[in-house]
Amino acid sequence: MSLIQLKDANIFQGKHLVLSDVNFNIDAGEFVYLIGQTGSGKSSVLKTLYGDLPLTQGTGIVGEHHLSTLKDKDIPALRRDLGIVFQDFQLLSDRSVADNLDFVLRATGWKDKDKRSARILEVLSMVGMQHKKHKSTFEISGGEQQRVSIARALLNDPKVILADEPTGNLDPRTSEEIMSLLLGLVDQNKAVLMATHDFQLIHKYSNRTLKVDQGSVNDTIVQNF
Repeated sequence: MSLIQLKDANIFQGKHLVLSDVNFNIDAGEFVYLIGQTGSGKSSVLKTLYGDLPLTQGTGIVGEHHLSTLKDKDIPALRRDLGIVFQDFQLLSDRSVADNLDFVLRATGWKDKDKRSARILEVLSMVGMQHKKHKSTFEISGGEQQRVSIARALLNDPKVILADEPTGNLDPRTSEEIMSLLLGLVDQNKAVLMATHDFQLIHKYSNRTLKVDQGSVNDTIVQNF
């Protein structure tokens, strides 16, 4: 089942055409790399998929959401059905690990405190961080912060995970640990799209790869970089 799809899509930043004729599908249970030079448009693809850039030409689907007809009021619902992992973690530094996750649950409609607490412990256990739930985020390492970021992305059990350079600020050993976590998500029948510059990881963990190049990205397998 296709969970991510762009068809005949032209992607704009304002009035500037960044990418044209973009076509690809990603199915449930599939892990896909998105590669390309800095400034090539990788982040624009991800921003289109999570509703930060409107899709005005072509069609796009993320889960059950149609991007070409997406209105501003629909964007929160889209993002509740997505898990997004960023390079810079984007955690709240003045709160504990658990409070960071609780903030997201409250913002997405979880009213029962006991259910929130149980879900927080569940996702932290998935990433091996349950013992750090009361730590402030500035007290834990970069790799641990990224684990918390992945836990946050899993809170609402999304079918689609978008990861934008999730290992970019991490050392090689920690990067491999984060990769193992992300690759394990496909066993839960999730679709994972990961933008990356880390070709060592791509070679070590071989998967289908989409390349952004010369203003377009198509559904091709890149074997030589």
